[in-house]
Amino acid sequence: MTAATDATATVAHPAPWADRIGRGIMAVNAAAALLAFASGLMIMASVSDERVITEAWRTFAYIFFAGIWVILTVSPRRQKGLWELLLFQKGAITAYSFVMWHLPDAPLTALIDLAVTGTTLIAYVLCRGWLAWRTNSPEPANGGRPTVSAG
Repeated sequence: MTAATDATATVAHPAPWADRIGRGIMAVNAAAALLAFASGLMIMASVSDERVITEAWRTFAYIFFAGIWVILTVSPRRQKGLWELLLFQKGAITAYSFVMWHLPDAPLTALIDLAVTGTTLIAYVLCRGWLAWRTNSPEPANGGRPTVSAG
């Protein structure tokens, strides 16, 4: 292996520790979305008829986002555009909530989605999610998990 090849190999895949941490962050985000789903079910049961459809839409979206985070946890470098789409949506709702800070739900939404956007961005960097766009950079057969050696 040449020095250039060594440098390319180093850049091509994240360090095992970074990959594990990034995947762990995404798993935590997925679990948090499932908790939000459970909370949303209780909210749906108690809101007025005028708000029930909006609350149902929001509640079922938590399952959607949990699913996206699970997909990214399992194979973070095979999902072309999924990271970026997720970051765009979370960033957009965060920015909008800060702009609309004076509204009742805006401060809590802004802070929660800021945290989720931040953790997703950190995981994107740790897992090197942008590598999905490289056609010659497939996910390793072991899902990117480091192999355990006997010695």
